[in-house]
Amino acid sequence: MPKVPRAELERAFALYNDARIEASRTGDWGVWADRFTPDAHYVEHAYGEMHGREAIREWITKVMAPYPLMTFPQDWVAFDEEQGAVVFQCQNEFPAPFAPDGTPFGFPTWTRLVYGRDGLWQSEEDCYNPARDAPRVFKAWVAAGGKLESRELVKMVHAAHGPAKNAS
Repeated sequence: MPKVPRAELERAFALYNDARIEASRTGDWGVWADRFTPDAHYVEHAYGEMHGREAIREWITKVMAPYPLMTFPQDWVAFDEEQGAVVFQCQNEFPAPFAPDGTPFGFPTWTRLVYGRDGLWQSEEDCYNPARDAPRVFKAWVAAGGKLESRELVKMVHAAHGPAKNAS
């Protein structure tokens, strides 16, 4: 018997995606943070760990402030009912301007969500290579005319050239 029925995982994942799409459309990333349990654990390999929904909310609103309309289309998704988890690959895509061929500037991330209850997620872990992918793509986007909506409010903990301090 599965730990979490697939239909329940699919419903929770649809709500997560709806919130992500709404946040990308409006720039309000608090709606995305609402998809986590109050005691959720978030592991972000470039920015560190967050404990609790409100810590996730504080982090995501700050980290997304420079590019609030960034999108995260998914390439594939796998449901693991036995572990109550969903794993997917998404592209972290900057808003316009786009590359000369018309594609968004972006880089891949693998994400593992673990289901909590009531359509909410207990944990998320994002895996990607921040030292290789993010700086290279960001520089290309800026060179094409991309502009930040605000100054950077959160620094990577695991950056290309050693640790950085989080800004408040």
